[in-house]
Amino acid sequence: MSRNIITGIDVGTYHVKVVVASMRERSEHGLPRVIAAGMAESRGLRHGYVTNIRDVADSIRQAVSIAEEKAGMKIKKAFVGISGIGLSATTVNSFVMTSRADAEITALDLKKLEEQCEADIPHSLSANRRVIYEIPLQYKIDGMPSLGSPEGMKGNKIEQKMLFITCLEHHVADLIAAVNEAGIEVEDVMAAPIAAGFVTLSKSQKVAGCVLANIGAETVSIAVFENGIPSSLEVFPIGSTDITNDIALGLKVPLEEAEQIKIGAITGSSYPRKKLEEIVSARLSDIFELIEAHLKKIGRNGLLPAGIVITGGGAGLNSIEDMAKASLKLPSRIGSLAIPNGSSTFKDSTWAVGYGLCIWGAHAEEGPEIDTSSQVLRQLTKKAGRWFKQFLP
Repeated sequence: MSRNIITGIDVGTYHVKVVVASMRERSEHGLPRVIAAGMAESRGLRHGYVTNIRDVADSIRQAVSIAEEKAGMKIKKAFVGISGIGLSATTVNSFVMTSRADAEITALDLKKLEEQCEADIPHSLSANRRVIYEIPLQYKIDGMPSLGSPEGMKGNKIEQKMLFITCLEHHVADLIAAVNEAGIEVEDVMAAPIAAGFVTLSKSQKVAGCVLANIGAETVSIAVFENGIPSSLEVFPIGSTDITNDIALGLKVPLEEAEQIKIGAITGSSYPRKKLEEIVSARLSDIFELIEAHLKKIGRNGLLPAGIVITGGGAGLNSIEDMAKASLKLPSRIGSLAIPNGSSTFKDSTWAVGYGLCIWGAHAEEGPEIDTSSQVLRQLTKKAGRWFKQFLP
């Protein structure tokens, strides 16, 4: 496969999605053009983590085969998204004293500060986990905030607030094993909520402050962005499948029929409309209460001007925007994306992770030429590349 071709694989609990993009033809923002996509039903996953490697490999193989047929080429390598309840994040505040007599801050001081931050992660939050990315959120020099990197400035004490995104080691190892069993070499991995943010959020939204919420089949993942970079991430073990189950129990109908009712494929007077709305609203309230609790925990509830952007399969539920606005007291909208692929455009934001992985892969190949959060991409690539090699054969 040509180095001009980038493939992203989003292994979700409900579907596996494969996006193939070309770097030869770009959009006006320098984004790679989508040339093929494939989707298959997921098997062997629960709440986003692998329960059966062989079943997951079969699902990946099916989705890849569809994409290969459309692209007219063999897919051998791919960038893979990590999702599920194995993902987590923690924020650490640490400091070091400058080493030079003239108090000038050097690259060595910043490296020591980075190492100190990682060493200060509480053991309860690091046991059996690996740091995927480390994202500097803020520097202080002698107690005063510093914009950008403080290297070359002068001060005696350097403080840093660092976001660490971690994942369970066995979760990543199993996912990589499943992709490899499907005949695909994993080039690198990325947290799915961050990958989705590359294509569903504008630069102004990420700078002003917003929360991206992906309502999947069995999980809800949120990523908070401020000042153009991710500042928090969390995954909850609840999703749109729980709404289907509630409808089946509440209306006393089979699961298959409950799913069709949920997505609006079955309409009519065969079931009480008011009761259905109450069932769906109750579960959505649970979801938004979890999101609100997390925003309170990080001190951002009601304080994100760009509001909440909702994506994923659950984003299609009726009145979900109004419920999000009322529950979180924030502006609310359904996420959409325009993926440059020549003849048509994917409007369904459930493809955001796959395409976001292609953007990250294109950046990894060519450097910071792509007009989308290049600074964040550079930070993530440096850390993730070092971490990922530990899982290679």
